[in-house]
Amino acid sequence: MADSTRIASPLAGKRRGQQPSPSLRPRLQNPSSGHSFKKVTLTKPTFCHSCSEFIWGLAGYLCEVCNFMSHEKCLKTLRSVCSCLTPTIISVPVAHCLLPAGHKKRFCSVCRKPTGGSTDLRCEVCELHVHSDCAVFSCADCRCSHMDSPLQFPDTWPHHWREGCASSSCRCEVCRRSCGSSDVLTGLRCEWCGITSHGTCFVSVPPECTLGRFRTMILDPRYVQLESRNFSKMHLYRVQESSAPEQDTSDEVDVSLAVIKDGSTAAADSGRHFLKVFDGDDAVKRGSSRTVSVSKATNNEEVVEAALRAYYLPDDPLDFELQEVNLHGNGHQGLHAEGGECGAQNDSSHSEEDILNRNGLNQNQEQPEDRGETWVLRAKPKYSEVLKVYQEWERSESSFLQVSVAENITVAVLLNEVLGRLGRQGDEQSSYSLQEVYMNNKQVMKQTLGPKEKILDKVREIRKVSLRQMHQTRLYVVENRRSEVNVELLIGGLPTVLDTKEYTHLLEEHLAIKSNLVSIYQIYGAQGWLSLQISCFSEAERIFMLAKDTTVSNKQLSSLVCPQIQVERLCPEDQPLLVFVNPKSGGLKGRELLHGFRKILNPHQVFDISHGGPLPGLHVFRCVPRFRVLVCGGDGSVGWVLSVLETIRHKMVCREPPLAILPLGTGNDLSRVLRWGAGYSAEPPLSVLQSVEEAEEVLMDRWTILLDAQDLSQTGTDNGYLEPPKIVQMNNYFGLGIDAELSLDFHLAREDDPDKFTSRFHNKGVYVKVGLQKISYSRSLHKELQLQVDFETVPLPNIEGLIFLNIPSWGSGADLWGSETDGRFRKPSIDDGLLEVVGVTGVVHMGQVQSGLRCGIRIAQGNYIRLTVSKEVPVQVDGEPWVQPPGHIIISAAGPKVRMLRKSKQKQKKHASGGKDTPLSSKDVGY
Repeated sequence: MADSTRIASPLAGKRRGQQPSPSLRPRLQNPSSGHSFKKVTLTKPTFCHSCSEFIWGLAGYLCEVCNFMSHEKCLKTLRSVCSCLTPTIISVPVAHCLLPAGHKKRFCSVCRKPTGGSTDLRCEVCELHVHSDCAVFSCADCRCSHMDSPLQFPDTWPHHWREGCASSSCRCEVCRRSCGSSDVLTGLRCEWCGITSHGTCFVSVPPECTLGRFRTMILDPRYVQLESRNFSKMHLYRVQESSAPEQDTSDEVDVSLAVIKDGSTAAADSGRHFLKVFDGDDAVKRGSSRTVSVSKATNNEEVVEAALRAYYLPDDPLDFELQEVNLHGNGHQGLHAEGGECGAQNDSSHSEEDILNRNGLNQNQEQPEDRGETWVLRAKPKYSEVLKVYQEWERSESSFLQVSVAENITVAVLLNEVLGRLGRQGDEQSSYSLQEVYMNNKQVMKQTLGPKEKILDKVREIRKVSLRQMHQTRLYVVENRRSEVNVELLIGGLPTVLDTKEYTHLLEEHLAIKSNLVSIYQIYGAQGWLSLQISCFSEAERIFMLAKDTTVSNKQLSSLVCPQIQVERLCPEDQPLLVFVNPKSGGLKGRELLHGFRKILNPHQVFDISHGGPLPGLHVFRCVPRFRVLVCGGDGSVGWVLSVLETIRHKMVCREPPLAILPLGTGNDLSRVLRWGAGYSAEPPLSVLQSVEEAEEVLMDRWTILLDAQDLSQTGTDNGYLEPPKIVQMNNYFGLGIDAELSLDFHLAREDDPDKFTSRFHNKGVYVKVGLQKISYSRSLHKELQLQVDFETVPLPNIEGLIFLNIPSWGSGADLWGSETDGRFRKPSIDDGLLEVVGVTGVVHMGQVQSGLRCGIRIAQGNYIRLTVSKEVPVQVDGEPWVQPPGHIIISAAGPKVRMLRKSKQKQKKHASGGKDTPLSSKDVGY
């Protein structure tokens, strides 16, 4: 760039020498809220964004920045701030986790217009919904789910208000009138306790948040410590980044300066001018601009004002100017002005020159084409500014000082003045530093400024890069703490059952860990997971990122950042809920449940079981004295959680947490027995939490199956081992023969084309098709088996399938044992310590059992089963099938009974009568 430049004017709106208008915004200003209202004529039914009531008449007041619509009477009590002021009211900056949103209608938190497109985004942790092109203008105002340091532990927890989350049936906590709407973005809701309020009433709500009705189930964010530093929220909350789209910051914004009754623009298309505006050098490099449409009769200051509105900047237009930009040359971009650098002393006439005259045309001539002029918005130089300096130890938006900063003022001088005004003159200045915090919506980035840096130079540098970045940047006075760094990482995917030295050697070989900074804290050898304690942030970040791209024994490693739960601070009545969700179950319902529970609960207590399994969640909760578990998935997911819990039980303080089920699978037999239903029917997560809260604890048997494959001769003697013995756990049932063969065929079909198996209806249809192909099946299974029950030989009838039942539900809800009384056997129960042995004669018999016409053939009951199999046979355990070689099979009790949660009968009746649970009132749950 040249050293001397003139700043060209994008439009000719004034003659040279004409005095600028004393007021560039001849509109209704609201300084406290930042809105810029203009009276507009309404052409369709419209609701007030403040009181949610209908606007009667033909006129309303529209904010030209954020599209806030209001009655005239509501302007006097308006408290909702404009989108341009949102960064200024943030108490604790917390980044969002933005992923593609569903197609359900919501409202953008930035422009207030409806969402629902395929490119729209939503936060996985809070209720933020934005258009993809509005995302860059959202700021880091997500829920704070953990504390970064002990100094941040507050005695009370504030509400986290989010606008537009309240449903149309919600009532204001203060005035008890309706405060929600499905037509506009209105009403406030606390995203922790769920209470709702009008935008004018929420100041009367007590500031302390109680976390709502489910506070004993929510992991209190005050009791979760996590030193995150440069880890993104995607990493901390285990949100899969592969599904996060790239945000496109370019957009075409029609900032019309006039509205007429029929809704058309004040001028025809030929009377408008289109300008591409960048907000700094970074936007120019990335080619990310905003297109501003203005009338050609608009003066220059109003064009600058329109550009500021397009970037949601609340600053005075007189402090900014537009500089021409030329994009050229094979993708290379650069700034080129017809003179010198922006910021030099320029003749005011240059800033008023007509772009048509500059192009060699008279004002009365027509432009040959609308070329879409390109400009960069710059801040005019100032020799002194008033900056806000925030205090790290305060947690309210008013905790800042306004400090006047002149040229050559360094960070050290500024710190000295701020500490003096805070009454900390006695403290050594070296104990404090000035920190620059950029409140980006994707990551809050912090940088400590050196004591010799000049403040104004730093501010100018940021503004030159991006005006929006400067608007979202704060200066904090922070205390230099030399606390011990302790970052915990979980590394998974390692070989199983190794000792400490072997695991250390693997980490040194593949991750190059430094033994003086990294130590192995916990080993879960059966699952191949390690817990590492790291005393250096940079080392933790290096290991975390490197592990994601490392394979050991042809297996991809996993790495997770673990929060620390301050268990000593938990209240005696606290019983947080640990949630496991399998998003692959139930079609796409699993992902929606994952999103729903993250919004209601603390995201640190919600885990995606398809990535890393149940162990990370159980490890995080290992020291919690009392907690419950909710598994959202099929019977296989439930068995997976119970199996992992069994292997690490001795490392947990709460060794037997009770477990509830939200059925997402195909069979869901265990869910049926425990009254959770045959499948998920779009029950809202809040209703699920109420069911878990009211559920009763019951005990359930679990069984260990030893499969010892051997080569048996015709006489039944052992000739040698075919493969090592295998041990599996069984919760529901164990089958051999025709039942297992149908499961195996279905399993192979699903593996060949998993995309087709996303609904329970289709899955059952495939089962029926496979069963019809096996109607003529004949194997005489009874001739290949020898059965012993409680050490007594039991003769087998002529059967094709043998099934051992632990629960009174089989094959998606069929009663295989039957309900008839029999003097030979006891009534089955899930905690009686007995297995029921039942036979089926073929596919037709199984179909009759499924339809309720018959039951199975009762053979025996016992607590110790021994089978001898002379030929290979299909087997299945809880729906997981395979072909088992000949040998011995032994079934015995697997240690202590497990504690399960059974849905209350009253709750079950409500669900059955209405198809859904009765909706919870806002009074009960605050939503």
